[in-house]
Amino acid sequence: MNQISQSVVDMEFDSSSSPSSSSCLDSGKTWGEKVSQKVLSVYKSLPKKGKPQGREVTVLAAFLTSSPSEDLEVVALGTGTKCIGRSRLSPNGDIVNDSHAEVIARRALMRFFYTEIQSLLTISNRHTHNSGSKQLEGDDITNLLFQLGSDGPGQGKITMRAGWKLHLYVSQLPCGGASVCLPLFSSRNFTLRNGDLPSSLSENDSIDEQTGSFNNLDNFTVGSLSGNSSQIIGMVQRKPGRGDTTLSVSCSDKIARWNVLGVQGALLSYFLQPVYLSSITVGQSHNYPKTFPLEDNMRRALYNRVLPLSDKLKSPFQVNQPLFWEAPIPPEEFQHLETATSTLTCGYSICWNKSGLHEVVLGTTGRKQGTSVKVALHASTEPSLCKKRLLEVFLLLTHKTSIETPANEVSYRELKDDGAREYSSASKIFKGSPPFNSWLLKPSNLEAFSVVRL
Repeated sequence: MNQISQSVVDMEFDSSSSPSSSSCLDSGKTWGEKVSQKVLSVYKSLPKKGKPQGREVTVLAAFLTSSPSEDLEVVALGTGTKCIGRSRLSPNGDIVNDSHAEVIARRALMRFFYTEIQSLLTISNRHTHNSGSKQLEGDDITNLLFQLGSDGPGQGKITMRAGWKLHLYVSQLPCGGASVCLPLFSSRNFTLRNGDLPSSLSENDSIDEQTGSFNNLDNFTVGSLSGNSSQIIGMVQRKPGRGDTTLSVSCSDKIARWNVLGVQGALLSYFLQPVYLSSITVGQSHNYPKTFPLEDNMRRALYNRVLPLSDKLKSPFQVNQPLFWEAPIPPEEFQHLETATSTLTCGYSICWNKSGLHEVVLGTTGRKQGTSVKVALHASTEPSLCKKRLLEVFLLLTHKTSIETPANEVSYRELKDDGAREYSSASKIFKGSPPFNSWLLKPSNLEAFSVVRL
């Protein structure tokens, strides 16, 4: 497909649309207050199913869009703190491996994108049939997030409409590098890849399953890192599992990748130009010191680490620079205590989007809530966010375009690597550059599953 030169989103807000300007404030509210208010309003409107009960807590994440007039709308939402261990991974693509809130919200966003693309193509085809023109005007595009590329369906790639932006909210700092405070070294959310441990740490050091913290760090100081703590803290970090090592990297690492490759992923890149975040907003915490540099921590972990890739990427990919904002302390069900031993996390993940998706996933199994042992492998237990279901949606959408894919059976891995070539090339640059060259790679057989086209 031909590329188009229009960028998906601006690297920065211009002065007329900046969250710091009066145009986006509501009754004196800050940007962080406005974003969190919108997200919490949607969350509160959802049923109790999957929400924390009693002393349980969870993490909340959501994606929002803003129009040229800065009207904010929540389009995808997720909760969760759990992750599947290596031994429980499925080669069939039928479970959700990582049920952290940011990942769940992003998968819900991808489903929303598929629906939006299908709506755009349907309206475009109807308009072309009625008027003979592919140019959409007036009421046709009022509620659409995307617009066609210059060459129409199946040729130019789809982009976000001019002036529209995408934003991310998280109720607390993402696990991994963003949760580590410099210059003082903090053990919270710090899990290095096996084999990457500094000499002062042993692979036998216990790791807290909820926060990723090393439990035996009494003698571990910044000095023990040979004066280069920032190098260690900037490394790719593994999400801990319940007694079983995971193959999932931290949310900080994944968001950093989104700032290079976009949030749309490989399969959606068949249709879309890279979709980048314009802002990232994170809730404050009672656990943070009054002088805690929350925005600086986000910028260091989510942007500064990918900045050296600027000269390596080819259009349409780029190093995206979002704006970083603080939000007020979230409600109690999202307030994690300082130590994981005194925090009881909810085992469920809620996934929701504007298109009508609403499911609850059990984070320790990666399947829909309520799945019994007898039907554990039945198709009815597969979440809408698993890779198999996303592959099915992708293949259905290719019917509406001139995108060429194998006629009968095709594997998920082949479609990612062979078909999405621009995305795949940019991903190789990303994972081949330090510190991301220590990215955890899953065995190839986990993405060798296929779907038979009907």
